[in-house]
Amino acid sequence: MFATILFFVFASVLVCAALGVILSRNPVYSALLLVLCFFNAAIIWVMLDAEFLGIVLVLVYVGAVMVLFLFVVMMLDINVEQLRKEFVGYWPLTVAVAGFVVFAMINVIVVKHLGGMDLKSAPAVPDDYSNTRALGAELFTRYAYPAQIAALILLVASVAAIVLTLRQRKGAKPQDIAKQVAVRAKDRVRIVKMIGEKRP
Repeated sequence: MFATILFFVFASVLVCAALGVILSRNPVYSALLLVLCFFNAAIIWVMLDAEFLGIVLVLVYVGAVMVLFLFVVMMLDINVEQLRKEFVGYWPLTVAVAGFVVFAMINVIVVKHLGGMDLKSAPAVPDDYSNTRALGAELFTRYAYPAQIAALILLVASVAAIVLTLRQRKGAKPQDIAKQVAVRAKDRVRIVKMIGEKRP
């Protein structure tokens, strides 16, 4: 009973934080609320006896990906008001995609659960069972190619984020390494000869 109450508490915080991510006007606040989402999701994973997934969610996403995302958001200096004006015409597509996601979730949670396996009659888990070992075996055997494709997609996204931060801005003074290396002393230093004056 206590575990059920904790689950609903953390799930409620997770849903509220997720709504804050999409409704917040400040992108930095959205990133911080997304960190809160990851923390609550990690706690739920731990409660479901998937400790490895919970630890990975905190260490990888909160400790690395979200910090990188937060720095990218601050470096991009995005004009939020301009983006909102441009995205107004995409509301029908947004509602259609959101409706499809809700339909898929209802299909998985309700339909599959009603006709799926009864959790009470599930086979018992042996004492030496390790979800980390089972996850690693599936990841590097059956899902090896999808994992590599996901890694390539993340690499492309990281490179794209770096390219976006290097775009030309007004008032910025980027460095040109080639010009700095090719500079000559006579182009930067001017020696002036002056006639010395004698004191009376």
